[in-house]
Amino acid sequence: MGDSHLFADTFTLTSINSQKYVRVARLSSHTENGDTLLTLDVNTELFPCAVGERLHVLLASTLSLDGSKDDGKGWRDVGRGESSLADEYDYVCHGKIYRFEEGDDENIKVFVSFGGLLLYMEGPYKKLTPLRIDYVYLLIKK
Repeated sequence: MGDSHLFADTFTLTSINSQKYVRVARLSSHTENGDTLLTLDVNTELFPCAVGERLHVLLASTLSLDGSKDDGKGWRDVGRGESSLADEYDYVCHGKIYRFEEGDDENIKVFVSFGGLLLYMEGPYKKLTPLRIDYVYLLIKK
């Protein structure tokens, strides 16, 4: 995992709640060893999911393949034909980390907003500490 890759793990979907909104579902999942929980709102038209599916989740500080900083260049400014991390994933969002909370024992809670679609993670302090930055890219593939 490079410096730009802040968190990466594989999660198994345990439940999908799509009762509140038409095109948005709240996914609940956990890592294979059960140490990290993830709850995430996704656009189901763009990224349909089923309970039991495994998702590879990456949180990164940049979409550059070499890990270089964005230098104020947003995700929309990536040139045509220019490769990025987004090319390797099925679902990509850019968001703001807006809250951290201490959890039980050695756990920490992280809250991220992707334009209103929320992410909540709870896991070991050492594993989630790199997320103490302002903005992240969420990249998911099945």
